[in-house]
Amino acid sequence: MSLRPARRAPSRPDAGGAWRDSPHLWFWLMTGPFLAGLAVFVLVPIGWSVWLSLFDAHNTVTPTRFVGLDNYRDMLADPAFRSSLVTFVVFAAIVVPLTFAGSLALAVLVHGVRRFQAFFRSVFFLPLACSYIAASLIWRGSIFPGVPTGVANAALRAVGAEPVAWLSVVDPPWYWLVLVTLRLWLQLGFYMVLFLAALQRVPRHLYEAAALDGASGWTTFVRITLPQLRAVSVAVLLLATVNAFQAFDEFYGVMATAQGYPPYARPPLIYLYYVAVGNGQDFGHGGAGGILLTALIAVIALAQGRFTGLFRGRGER
Repeated sequence: MSLRPARRAPSRPDAGGAWRDSPHLWFWLMTGPFLAGLAVFVLVPIGWSVWLSLFDAHNTVTPTRFVGLDNYRDMLADPAFRSSLVTFVVFAAIVVPLTFAGSLALAVLVHGVRRFQAFFRSVFFLPLACSYIAASLIWRGSIFPGVPTGVANAALRAVGAEPVAWLSVVDPPWYWLVLVTLRLWLQLGFYMVLFLAALQRVPRHLYEAAALDGASGWTTFVRITLPQLRAVSVAVLLLATVNAFQAFDEFYGVMATAQGYPPYARPPLIYLYYVAVGNGQDFGHGGAGGILLTALIAVIALAQGRFTGLFRGRGER
C-alpha cells in the first residue's frame, strides 16, 4: 500500500471571476446603453430617411413607388428650400463669431476674478439648463413681445426712445435681434466653461516672463493666451457652427405666432418640418431635404476644419 498522498487535480481559475475582471465587460456595460440609444434614435432614423427619400412617400412610411433621385432634384429646385439654406448661412455668420467672442471674453473675465469664481461660473452656465422652447416663450412673451410692451420696450421708454414691435414682419428685421440674443444667452455659458478650462492650463511662467519684458495686457493676450487656446478655439468654432445649422426650437418658438415667417426667418428644419409633418406629410421630399442638409453641414464642418488646421498633422502646424 502506497503511503504517498493522493495527487489533487489542478485548480481551475474561476471563469466567472475572470469575466468580471475583464476590462471588456466594463467597457460594454458603460458604452452599451449609449451605443444602443445611438443605433435606435440616430442610425436607424437616418437609414430610414435615406430609404424614404428614394420613394414617393405621401402619408405613409411604407411606400412602394420608387422614384430614385427625383426627390433630391425637386428639393434643389425648390426656391423655398434654397431660401431656407440661405437663412442658415446668415444665422451662422452672425451667431458663430458672436458666440466665440462673447464666450472667450466671459472666460477671461471669470478667470481673472480672484473671489467667487465658482459663483460666476455657475451663473453664466445656468442658462444651459433651460430648454430652448421655454427660453423662446420667455423671450417672446416677456422680453421681446410682438406688441410694443415687454422688458426691452420698457428700457427703451426709460431712455426716451419709441417702443419697437420686435416680431414684426416688416423692415427693419428686428426679429433677428430676438433670435440672436436668445441663442447667445442659452449657449455662451457652455463655451465659456470650455475656454475657462483651457485658460487654467496655460503655464503661469509665460505670463511672468511677459510681465518681466514689459508686455501690455493686449500683447500678452494676443501673443500668449490666444495661441495657447488654439485647440479649444477650433473645437468651439466647430461646435458653434454645427449647432447654428441645427437651429429649430428658437425659430419655431419665437416666430410661430408671426404673420407668416418673414424673409430669412425660416431655416431648413422649420421648412422640412412643415413638408414632412404638415398637411401633405411628404416623407419622401422631407427625407431628401434632411439628407441634403446633413451633407451641407458636413461639407461646411470639413471646410472649417481644413481652414483652422484641424486635420493637419502636428509637424505641419
